Amino acid sequence: MTTAEPLTRDLDITMGIDPGLNCTGYAVLQKGTGGPKLCEGGVIRSTRQQSLASRVHEITVGFREILEQYRPRSLAIEQVFVTPQFPKSALLMAHVRGSILMTAIDFQMTVTHYPATQIKRMLTGSGRASKSQMQHAVQRELQLPALPEPHDLADALAIALCHYYSVRFVATRAS
Repeated sequence: MTTAEPLTRDLDITMGIDPGLNCTGYAVLQKGTGGPKLCEGGVIRSTRQQSLASRVHEITVGFREILEQYRPRSLAIEQVFVTPQFPKSALLMAHVRGSILMTAIDFQMTVTHYPATQIKRMLTGSGRASKSQMQHAVQRELQLPALPEPHDLADALAIALCHYYSVRFVATRAS
């Protein structure tokens, strides 16, 4: 999902990321005069048949390529949460998350972590919004012609939007 040409580091560009071992969603937003503008969004997939280390490497290489192209100043990422039913999922995701955080620091980005409930509340008014509600909120906010798919992309867009509005709110209060 691309809507603009690559930009320089001088512009106010932020990135939202939804880390996952199978599929990592990403969204690159630019501050526009009428609100956030989508530069690019998509997913980075790993090869399931590969080793854990190879899969994390695949995600990291894809992430680096996006950073080199857009040079965002900041990265927004969802805080880790563990569900009792799937503790292994959180551990596997933590490998990708760690690699992403390390790469972001290599690119001298500021990193902000958001709880899922804050992201949902920011876009829908409810910290318990469903995936479908989040997709519709993201579609509305970015004026997309269709719902963002897959969910990994929609989540990355939501995280980026949450950061965009959070930073804007803090800047408004400071002035």
